[in-house]
Amino acid sequence: MRGPESVSEVAEALAAHDYVADDGLATAVFLALRLGRPLLLEGEAGVGKTEVAKVLARWTGGEFVRLQCYEGIDVAQAVYEWDYSRQLLHLRAVEAGGGHIDEDELYSERFLVRRPLLRAIAGVGPVPPVLLVDEVDRADDEFEAFLLEILSD
Repeated sequence: MRGPESVSEVAEALAAHDYVADDGLATAVFLALRLGRPLLLEGEAGVGKTEVAKVLARWTGGEFVRLQCYEGIDVAQAVYEWDYSRQLLHLRAVEAGGGHIDEDELYSERFLVRRPLLRAIAGVGPVPPVLLVDEVDRADDEFEAFLLEILSD
């Protein structure tokens, strides 16, 4: 998708996806898309913050990726984890067959569980994904600092 040429083009595209945006939101979305920068939306519950992210994903054709924050969320839950049960089954199957497995094979993409941040950052395809970081105020200060660092790049 090419970037929008005007604020009115953004408003029309959002409206075509059943989202009525005021001038302020359309301008913010336009600038975020044109500059390739994140968009921070704050507001009361139920005003449409999540919906605008879903609509942006539909409009741009990017994957909608949601990171739901909560008290106690850590980096592993947001970025990636290893599928330990699959690793163990694979290890046992190879050993039962008399084979040997090296560490590189055990820690390969095959056993990687991509969590929302990794899916968004490593998004493949011509259109970048739309990452929604929801309820960030519920996360611990350390996790908020991590998010700020990772998303600043």
